[in-house]
Amino acid sequence: MRCKPIVTGLVLSSIVFATVSAQAQVSIDVSKITCDQYVHDKIPTPDFASFSAVGSLQARATLSRWLIASWLSGYSHSKRDNLTIALDSFEENVNKLNNYCYDEKNFKVPIMQAIERIVGK
Repeated sequence: MRCKPIVTGLVLSSIVFATVSAQAQVSIDVSKITCDQYVHDKIPTPDFASFSAVGSLQARATLSRWLIASWLSGYSHSKRDNLTIALDSFEENVNKLNNYCYDEKNFKVPIMQAIERIVGK
């Protein structure tokens, strides 16, 4: 009868792990993210990417935007066959993107178009 607790434990742990992996699978189509979604934190993220250890919601939102900006930077650099990232210009470009996207008239602009307008193709 020792088998019953082991089987029960395996079943419960598989349910827990199945739930965790199901929550972690979030796909984001970056081409559809608008400036409004970017600056107002309306982009769906899995629980592990919400950075609960970071602290305040504001800090998590900032970190989330920086991660998206990093991905966008890598994408645009790759399109131009540029394998070098200058960190000072990266921060400057993120600030430009934030300023551009915070302007209400640009809320509907897809973020990838915003990048092209700010940094160039």
